[in-house]
Amino acid sequence: MAHLLGAERVGIAFPTRVVFESISLGLEDGDRIGIVGRNGDGKSTLLRLLAGRLEPTSGRITRRGGLEVGVLDQQDTLDPDTTIGESIVGDRPEHEWAGDARIRDILNGLVGDLDWHARVGDLSGGQRRRVALARLLAGDWDVLFLDEPTNHLDVQGIAWLADHLNARYATGRGAFVAVTHDRWFLDAVCTGTWEVHDTLVEPFEGGYAAYILQRVERDRMAAASESKRQNLMKKELAWLRRGAPARTAKPKFRIEAATQLIEDEPPARDPIQLAQLAATRLGKDVVDVIDASVELGGRTILDDVTWRIAPGERAGILGRNGAGKSTLLALIAGRIRPTAGRVKTGKTVKIAELTQELAELKQHEDEPVRTVVGSLKSSYATGGKELTPGQLLERLGFRSGELSTLVKDLSGGQRRRLQLLLILLDEPNVLILDEPTNDLDTDMLAAMEDVLDSWAGCLIVVSHDRYLIERVTDHQFAIVDGGLRHMPGGVDAYLELSGKGSVERTAARATQAVGASAAQGSGAPALSGAERRTLEKEAASLDRRLAKASQQRATLLQRFEAADHGDYDALAALQAELAAVDERIASLEEAWLEAHEGLER
Repeated sequence: MAHLLGAERVGIAFPTRVVFESISLGLEDGDRIGIVGRNGDGKSTLLRLLAGRLEPTSGRITRRGGLEVGVLDQQDTLDPDTTIGESIVGDRPEHEWAGDARIRDILNGLVGDLDWHARVGDLSGGQRRRVALARLLAGDWDVLFLDEPTNHLDVQGIAWLADHLNARYATGRGAFVAVTHDRWFLDAVCTGTWEVHDTLVEPFEGGYAAYILQRVERDRMAAASESKRQNLMKKELAWLRRGAPARTAKPKFRIEAATQLIEDEPPARDPIQLAQLAATRLGKDVVDVIDASVELGGRTILDDVTWRIAPGERAGILGRNGAGKSTLLALIAGRIRPTAGRVKTGKTVKIAELTQELAELKQHEDEPVRTVVGSLKSSYATGGKELTPGQLLERLGFRSGELSTLVKDLSGGQRRRLQLLLILLDEPNVLILDEPTNDLDTDMLAAMEDVLDSWAGCLIVVSHDRYLIERVTDHQFAIVDGGLRHMPGGVDAYLELSGKGSVERTAARATQAVGASAAQGSGAPALSGAERRTLEKEAASLDRRLAKASQQRATLLQRFEAADHGDYDALAALQAELAAVDERIASLEEAWLEAHEGLER
């Protein structure tokens, strides 16, 4: 693989803090890197350094001659006086870009619902973000740097972006680096993960699932003071291992190692116990939405929706932007009344909402966190244990030194966590979360999920973060054409449904936008019965061969430990054997993945 760019002993410091002391890393052709780390540790700074937007204080950044670099910043850089079309394709002739299948796919995937001739200055923030992303992807770049590319994208948009990036870099030419808190996206597209922490950048192989495994193994070898963080990561890994098969279908993800690591780890939550506790707190009646419709501004948002929410129900709500998810939450919470039908709320129900506006904190802006917490109840029951508010704050990632900080001086992620704490200490029995992942890094998301695992009550979540939806809810519903549909197959079933249901609408919008009528591919044909049986046999054979090769590798490592370290010839022979086994394992894993991808068609 050709070297694209690298950092050599790079350091950067600002007047108030040192971000990096001396980091060295490189980017090669075919690399697909995700950057993770706590908010404020320097993820965006690293991206700007590598992209050439920021000069290091020490060391140097090297780039291959003629390297073309594209960057998606968090800040909006579009000209508000241009049209959407001009922003994306510039002054290129229509026949040129309309005849490019890649650009047509980008337009369909990101801006197919927008007016091609609309003025950029008249768009919402989310729409402008999609235009900026489409503009970047329409260019030809050797390296793409993406800072929070999934912001303002719905579940379909994130799935489309993952497919686009995987196809774009399938040949192993070029590379991209993405800063993102979307863990599903990290798993779907990344072959490597860089963790930014404590002025360092630590590389890991694979996406989020592989990163979690390696990080837990690292923490297992650390000092006893790290045991709390280790246990949280083990719990996260336990859910990953028990979750969708796709998360463990990574070429370098050692399923056997993961199984051994979590064999004594209890499930993330006990649904039977939580349901019993919820029934005790709520009784039989929670919220019944019966034949409800909502019209706003002459438009029907929800049409004849019926949903009887049961005690202890943990549901995720899916749907496109503008489909009516927030309207449904407002209906359940009683903030709006249905135009038709009715909403019945149980007598013992106490609803709380984690909103995007952080309304719970407005009255506490000039108070330190310690004062706000001290004015609340003295204990909180979770997971069969009594926790003080301080202990709950600690579980949510607050450090003791932060307790004296004024609420108005907290970061976005800290404010979001404090908001959740205030809501939980008020002891609601129905909790509504509207986009709760905003401003949270991956560690804080895991901490929040850990708290929600032991929360007994009804949980209703609206989020574009697929990982969170699958992690904290037990089943999902989707708002489709104003109606509410249960999705027994989860997010995958919803994506399949929305893809089939919107083909004609998307194609019509794209044709109108680009003035082209080129037909799109219909995808791979379905497998015949004989083909499927052949692939199943091949996959089973590969499983056995992988197990055997892994055992051979373990034996070789034991021989390394027992070998005479002064016998260089014997060590060289063992090293050659190990290299050959590693190469065989890599080849088998690649074949295994291809076989399973074939079975998923």
